[in-house]
Amino acid sequence: MRKHLLLILLSVAATSANAQRKYSNEFLNIGVGSTAFGLSGSVVASVNDVTAGYWNPAGLARMETPRQVSFMHSEYFAGIAKYDYGSFATSVQDNTAVIGASVLRFGVDDIPDTSELIDADGNINYDRVKKFSAADYAFIFSYARKKGKNGIGAGDGLSYGANVKVIHRLVGEYGKSWGFGLDAGVQYQKGKWKFAAVGKDITSTFNSWSYNADKLSTVYATTGNDIPKSSTETTMPRIILGVAYDTALSEKFNIMAETNINLTTDGQRNVLVSADPVSADPTVGLSVDFKKTIFLRGGVGNIQKSTDFTGKQIYTYQPNMGVGIKIKNFSLDYALTNVGNSSDALYSNVFSIRLDFEAK
Repeated sequence: MRKHLLLILLSVAATSANAQRKYSNEFLNIGVGSTAFGLSGSVVASVNDVTAGYWNPAGLARMETPRQVSFMHSEYFAGIAKYDYGSFATSVQDNTAVIGASVLRFGVDDIPDTSELIDADGNINYDRVKKFSAADYAFIFSYARKKGKNGIGAGDGLSYGANVKVIHRLVGEYGKSWGFGLDAGVQYQKGKWKFAAVGKDITSTFNSWSYNADKLSTVYATTGNDIPKSSTETTMPRIILGVAYDTALSEKFNIMAETNINLTTDGQRNVLVSADPVSADPTVGLSVDFKKTIFLRGGVGNIQKSTDFTGKQIYTYQPNMGVGIKIKNFSLDYALTNVGNSSDALYSNVFSIRLDFEAK
C-alpha cells in the first residue's frame, strides 16, 4: 500500500487543484485542543483561551491571564498520520487587545519513494529507495479586542477578532502549494448566556499548486499518467453559529452546555440538513467541572445519513468524550475521539497542555 501512496497523494492533489472542491484544506476542520475535541468542537461561543485563535479569534479577548501557550499532539490511523498544534497569545496595548499565533501540521512521514527503485539497466537496487513526507501546514495570526473600558477578560459585553492564515501543503519534492485566507468572529456574553458567530475563509481561501515536472516525468511517464499542471483550488466560506449556557449547580460544581451549527457554502454535503448550496451540520457539547479544577466533557457531532446492510436509511453520529485537570497555571486535557461514527471503532487519543502566565 505504501508503495503506491505517492501516486495516490499526487493524484488527489492534482484532482482537487483542477476545480473548486468541497474538501479543500479539510485538515483545517479537524480542530485543536483536547477541550474542544471532548465537546465535539462545540466551543465557538465559550472558548476563552489561546485556542480561540483557531476556533473563534474573538475569544482571545476573554483570556483570563495576559499570556498563554498551548500544545497538542494526536495520531490517526494507527499512527500513520500525525497531527500537531502549537499556539501563543499575549495582551497588548495596555491590556486592551490580544495578538496570537498558531501553527498546525498534519502529515504522513517516512513514505517510501520507489520511483528510482529500478535503475536504467533494469536492476533493482533498494539503496535507491528514499523517504519523503506529505504534510499540510497552517500559520494563523490573530488579533482580538473587547468592547468597553474594562479591557480583556471574562465578563459581559462584545468581543471581536480576525485571523490571517497562510497555508502550505507539500508532497515531498513532487508538488507544493501556498494559500492565503481570512477568518473573522464575534462573541457576546450576557449573564449566563454566550453567543457567537464565526466566518471561516470569508473571502474564500486560494491555494496555488505547482509541480516539479522533472521529478514527476519518470514516475508519471512510466505509469501512463499525465503530469499535473500548476493550478488553483478554492476553499469556500463557512459560517459557524454558537450559543452556550454556563451556570453553577452548587458551590463546587458548574455546568456548561453549548451547541453549534456549521453552515457550509460549497454545495450539498452528507450532514443532518443537506441542501445546495448551504448545508447545516449541528454539534452539541456538555462540560461539568469541580471547582474549575477537574473537568468531564462529552459531545456529539458529525451526524450523517447512511444505509445499513439491509438497505435501511439510518443516522450515524460521532461521539466524543474528555477529561481535564487545572492546577494553578497548568492545564492538562485528554480527549477520546471517534474518527468514524457511532458504529466504528476508529478511536484516537488527543492530549494537549496549556500554560498561563500572570502579569508581572
